[in-house]
Amino acid sequence: MVTDNEVLEFFRGELSLAVTFTFKPIPIELDTPLQGYAEWDELPYAIDDFGEKYNVDVSVIDFEAYYPWERESVYRKWFTKEPIKQVSKPLTVRMFAESARAGRWLYD
Repeated sequence: MVTDNEVLEFFRGELSLAVTFTFKPIPIELDTPLQGYAEWDELPYAIDDFGEKYNVDVSVIDFEAYYPWERESVYRKWFTKEPIKQVSKPLTVRMFAESARAGRWLYD
């Protein structure tokens, strides 16, 4: 059976490590929105690799439900404390872990 931690480690290995302005590492967690964590040119490859490894048909994922995603600028917090209002749903590692256990994509 596929565990949450196994899928989390898979994505940690597939995606580049994000860092803060002071180069402090930001590890990916189960509920981290992948759209805000990974670069737009990196995430599709990781999702394809996930589909191959866990035998999940990722072609059924409706990416229009998850994009556009507003990324927060490092300077934004200096001017406002109000969070960015996202118009799209977050795409998380937990969603991929649950789908891997089910053997198919469960969301959208």
